[in-house]
Amino acid sequence: MKSYNEIKLAKELIRFPSVTPIDSGIMSFLSKKLSSIGFKCKILEFKNKKTKPVKNLYAKLGVSKPNFCYAGHVDVVPAGNIKEWSINPFKPVIKNGYLIGRGANDMKGSVACFVAAVSRFLKKNRKFKGSISLLITGDEEGIAVNGTKKVVEYLKKRNEKIDFCLLGEPTNPNKLGEMIKIGRRGSITGHLTIFGIQGHVAYPDRANNPSNCIIKILNKIKEINFDKGTKDFQPTNLEVTQINIDNKADNVIPGSAKASFNIRFNSKHSSSSLKKKLNLIFKSISKANKCKFKIEYIVSGEAFITKPNQTTYVIQNIIKKMTKIKPKLSTTGGTSDARFIRKITPCLEFGLVGKTMHKIDEAAKVSDMKKLTEIYFNILKYYF
Repeated sequence: MKSYNEIKLAKELIRFPSVTPIDSGIMSFLSKKLSSIGFKCKILEFKNKKTKPVKNLYAKLGVSKPNFCYAGHVDVVPAGNIKEWSINPFKPVIKNGYLIGRGANDMKGSVACFVAAVSRFLKKNRKFKGSISLLITGDEEGIAVNGTKKVVEYLKKRNEKIDFCLLGEPTNPNKLGEMIKIGRRGSITGHLTIFGIQGHVAYPDRANNPSNCIIKILNKIKEINFDKGTKDFQPTNLEVTQINIDNKADNVIPGSAKASFNIRFNSKHSSSSLKKKLNLIFKSISKANKCKFKIEYIVSGEAFITKPNQTTYVIQNIIKKMTKIKPKLSTTGGTSDARFIRKITPCLEFGLVGKTMHKIDEAAKVSDMKKLTEIYFNILKYYF
């Protein structure tokens, strides 16, 4: 029975420049690795008219219940300015006890740790009762329309049951063992356009400057005190992310002004309730300023929490035993593919330290990777 080393495998995965939605052959490579230890692998490619095709992988070993699933992604964000890196981001190097490369902690390192843990587990427990599956996407860092969301739909159509899911996102802020994610805030982005009347700056009475209106609107929505948070969630927060007036001349009053904002919201709200609240403000201020408005919303996910169960607490204890830190059960941070998976099964997230994710010289501590493999191995041992 083949046994994989997490560091060697992580290096092999990082060498694929799989920047969303580019596959670069990584799904076939991972599929071959998993097939060699007994998994049945299915590469699922999804696309639509507006997006490029994305490859995903669903691999499963065993047919009986329960089905323990590991979920993750092998797509990465762009490397940025390669000249700022100390190495080639897709030619990983170990320096001072750290594996450096794009995706080292978000999250090819974690994927490698789980595959290594499974290979070790199977070596000792070939006849375990149950199934192990991996749901790996190539569309987590992008718009996430052809990734986990569609794999979940595919599994539902085929009545494929997952009993528990562990996502390998880099959940720890500074040290391995600090944090388990049991939920996530919702996310909604708004693209607002205000239409006024273009004119000469010397004759403001003949024009209507939309900048006056949009400034009032942005001030108003920024001042909203949505809530004070809950036991499980931080307070809801709105941030203005863009303000744009496409005007090349200093003596022209613009005809339109644009702004974008994002709200990270807790379980006291839904995307629908937030839209209604905001639309009333847009309508009222636009009308008072004799302007018109257009708003486009993009909802990345609703707020959710997976109620901790026995498995959650056992995993928490395994992590505490291995790291000497009791991990906090948290809902902080951005969105993740847990927002799709939680619709079909209880799930939690635990992976490496995310301090350098998306940064120049992204890195994962080699000792952390070895320990994470041990943690994943012990979780499998407990579960089966």
